Amino acid sequence: MKKLMFLVGAIGLVFNLSAQKIFTKKGIVKFTASSSAEPIAGKTNTASSVIDKTSGNLEFAILVKSIKFDKALMEEHFNENYMESNKFPKATFKGKIANLADINWSKDGKYTAKISGDLTIHGVTKPITSNADLVVKNGKVDANTKFNIEVADYNIEIPSLVKDKIAKTAKIEVIASYENLK
Repeated sequence: MKKLMFLVGAIGLVFNLSAQKIFTKKGIVKFTASSSAEPIAGKTNTASSVIDKTSGNLEFAILVKSIKFDKALMEEHFNENYMESNKFPKATFKGKIANLADINWSKDGKYTAKISGDLTIHGVTKPITSNADLVVKNGKVDANTKFNIEVADYNIEIPSLVKDKIAKTAKIEVIASYENLK
């Protein structure tokens, strides 16, 4: 009988811990580095992310090759010349929600999460901070954040021939709809 009670308690603990994590495999990441000379924009809708609602830990990852552009040649140059996606296939963020106590995951509403952590792009890791808008509704969480990165900070070289066509600062937008991890 004690073994049965222990087993029931252990199963309950496992389900409780998994209920504290939310995830998505369909996060959207938009990237723009447009200049006045040419619009440059890419997008992926296959980003993966997990948030631990108890600790505030947050992880986000994309495959660089999943970023699509309107022009095939631009996409090819992005992957081969700038991002070197065969050598650096992923971009990741690992961080934390600093103001976790301000977010009520079980109450519908809008919240601002203060995010800080490490962004790794092109093999270079840099700390970043950003605010994310969170909307909790019917047990699901939608998140949106925008931030800028300096392309040179991530050792992404832009040839002098096209340096006036590509912005030195890239704008990143992340949109994700999370569900409970089962």
